[in-house]
Amino acid sequence: MTENLADLTATDLLSRYRDGSLSPVEVIEAVLARVESLEPKLCATYALDPSAARDAAKDSEHRWQQGEPAGPLDGVPITIKENIATRGTPVPQGTAATELIPATEDAPAAARLRAAGAVIFSKTTMPEYGMLSSGVSTFHHLTRNPWDLGKTAGGSSAGAAAAAAAGYGPIHIGTDIGGSIRLPAGWCGVVGLKPTHGRVPVGTPYPGRAIGPLTRTASDAALALTVMSGPDRVDPTSLPPITEPDNFSPSTLRIGLLLDAGLGLPVDPEVTAAVTNAAALLESAGAVVEPIAPIITRDMLDGLDRFWRVRSAADINALPPERQAKVLPEIRRWVSTAADISGFEVFDGFSQMAAMAVAVDAAFADYDFILSPVAPITAFAAELAYPTDDPLKPFEHIAFTVPYNMSAHPATSVNCGFSSEGLPIGLQIAGPRFTDLAVLRLAAVIESRTAIRPWPTE
Repeated sequence: MTENLADLTATDLLSRYRDGSLSPVEVIEAVLARVESLEPKLCATYALDPSAARDAAKDSEHRWQQGEPAGPLDGVPITIKENIATRGTPVPQGTAATELIPATEDAPAAARLRAAGAVIFSKTTMPEYGMLSSGVSTFHHLTRNPWDLGKTAGGSSAGAAAAAAAGYGPIHIGTDIGGSIRLPAGWCGVVGLKPTHGRVPVGTPYPGRAIGPLTRTASDAALALTVMSGPDRVDPTSLPPITEPDNFSPSTLRIGLLLDAGLGLPVDPEVTAAVTNAAALLESAGAVVEPIAPIITRDMLDGLDRFWRVRSAADINALPPERQAKVLPEIRRWVSTAADISGFEVFDGFSQMAAMAVAVDAAFADYDFILSPVAPITAFAAELAYPTDDPLKPFEHIAFTVPYNMSAHPATSVNCGFSSEGLPIGLQIAGPRFTDLAVLRLAAVIESRTAIRPWPTE
């Protein structure tokens, strides 16, 4: 098969830029050709700017020719989720209800990628207010899964996951507050990391919110994370720069295996089988793997739902009526019950975030990592806002992912197999706080021992 430059990893590109065998100009042309070919079907991009991308690639080519790259990602094509501000581009939050006002400056993550020489050639799509695990939006066209166009790419980092699987370049940046990186990564068969809370500065920090990479390989995710990490004054929760783990070896690990979240949608048997097989691969590498009991409770998930309903209702009710009417009907139905929730219930819901954090910490008392499915099911129909198709039961699929948002632990998705329909199945690997690179190291072990299928690039 003829090599397509759009499919090369970031580490491969940088090696070839360094030895002069490849130019960033050639690469961006290949990426833009891939986008032009697949975008009518996938609808993963927002604010695509080929002209600026070509100019940036030419500048990068010149720097490499002079032996003076701008930074560790010079010339690497990258997309950024639309809710991460980039100067000059509006941030619609996936909804037609937003006023389109261009951002005045880059968010910290975008600024660091740009300073590192990355060629930011497009933003990527997201669903309504980022509150859906699908690509359904009143602003963007419906984003679809490259593995099966009838299925969702997931969400809220919908476009980022679809772009990664389809080969729109090697690195894509998303956000995650309940699974919004890991769920689409799992359903699209790519690596998606929700880092330790504060690892990557967030322009508007909020409990559980994180920024992280979606890539085809764990090594590319680690590269992107390293560039984006470090403190920034705009985010008082931001952490010191990331450091490499010491003496990492699967043979020394104790791993908890969570196959039943204890609530939410039942786990598909094919998902259980694929995750169990991945655990067996780590056992064969010397790890001790033990089943563990469910981590969170129904009260925790329902309380969080109540709190987020009220929070979202407050945001939507602050809009003028003509803009409220533009909000996706499923979201309006979800928040319509907020007025019936008492102040005591709101406070209890808010408290469930801390309750989840305590529960996750307790689960790590005896284990170095925790394995689980990313989602209990494979990708559902693209047109559905929720896998339940019920706005009043919106979180039945996030019981494996959301605990780590509330606890601030790093968690990544890595492909561990495919269903009988050919849909990717994601394995979630969670680790103690600050072990982001170790989580990706373990994902790389799974990568190296999992059968590879051709990427969906046609």
